[in-house]
Amino acid sequence: MSESGTTRSVTGEDEVVDLCRELIRIDTSNYGDHSGPGERKAAEYVAEKLAEVGLEPRIFESHKGRASTVARIEGEDPSRPALLIHGHTDVVPANAMDWTHHPFSGEIADGMVWGRGAVDMKDMDAMTLAVVRERMRTGRKPPRDIVLAFLADEEAGGTWGARHLVDKHPDLFEGVTEAIGEVGGFSFTVNEKLRLYLVETAQKGMHWMKLTVDGTAGHGSMIHKDNAITELSEAVGRLGRHKFPVRVTKTLRHFLDELGDALGTELDPENMDETLARLGGIAKLIGASLQNTANPTQLGAGYKVNVIPGQATAHVDGRYLPGYEEEFLADLDRILGPRVKREDVHADKALETGFDGALVDAMQTALSAEDPIARAVPYMLSAGTDAKSFADLGIRCFGFAPLKLPPELDFAGMFHGVDERVPVDALQFGVRVLDRFIDAS
Repeated sequence: MSESGTTRSVTGEDEVVDLCRELIRIDTSNYGDHSGPGERKAAEYVAEKLAEVGLEPRIFESHKGRASTVARIEGEDPSRPALLIHGHTDVVPANAMDWTHHPFSGEIADGMVWGRGAVDMKDMDAMTLAVVRERMRTGRKPPRDIVLAFLADEEAGGTWGARHLVDKHPDLFEGVTEAIGEVGGFSFTVNEKLRLYLVETAQKGMHWMKLTVDGTAGHGSMIHKDNAITELSEAVGRLGRHKFPVRVTKTLRHFLDELGDALGTELDPENMDETLARLGGIAKLIGASLQNTANPTQLGAGYKVNVIPGQATAHVDGRYLPGYEEEFLADLDRILGPRVKREDVHADKALETGFDGALVDAMQTALSAEDPIARAVPYMLSAGTDAKSFADLGIRCFGFAPLKLPPELDFAGMFHGVDERVPVDALQFGVRVLDRFIDAS
């Protein structure tokens, strides 16, 4: 009760932590197959929270259990192009034995919400829900229509989530020209006078590959010159040790210029070791945006110790910079050699947009209002998001899930890592920034 005796209305800041905890407690682990019972439960949870405040959400089930929730909020000026705010509800699996707190408990400890999805990306889902619910309760329309999409299957490429909606229900996104989603808007503290907020304006393309070498089967006791395992292992070793050349994309150039200005020095992309050492938890993200990468991740061959197999296989996670796909594939074939057959398991495009326009201005305005030393800067994500699907509709996509983080927190290391967690005050900060961003956009 307030001093006047009236009940204070619930704000987005009040409920964002509980929303995040409740989402984490829904086990939406994505094992890369057709199963997804947790995604259906999460879709129903989100739909209920949206319906409670007067929206009319729709649930789309692309396959049994693989469900996404979509809703549209009418803006003050429906004639303006609409904005998409999207997030995924699925998470990668977690082994509870490895965690300090159970990954699906939503425990609060040390001022943080712990659990699988705390940063990837049930934090953003919760912030979006909290902002929307408060605005709907208080009758505050956004300046333009907003489409909300809470999606299944992002962690396995989005086939049963964003890709399904884009292919089968494109009408849901009618009029949408811009979007914000995950892995952007988080802070990197340079000093007491400057905090950079990294906004994702680009992401690498993807080639998940299966490599195969056929050899001659035989007895393990014999001298054998055509061993598929030997041939494949040598090729995988060459690939795993190969250092691809640095390539300066427009996003990297912009980021280095901004970072160099912040650090008071001109940065050379060919000599980044010292600079990366100063970037703490974001060093891995930035380092991977300098060049193409190809990491062997799986090996398979044989069925008995005394039998030389006739075939050996490996899987590789390949990522290429925007504009460098042809160079990447040519390099792969040269490194692997003629004996190795290469086939895509999953491939997707690279994305890159400029760091300009009214939406970028709205991000900076919203951040500065809540953090006076904030400066938004563009960066490239080494992985991929559902933006790859939405880009097919001509939507300009950004990663903007704003969080003001403590300098010592290894934020990048918690994506798909152990002891994933997000500060309570960062969630509340994100609610305030997103609310301002919607008004400014």
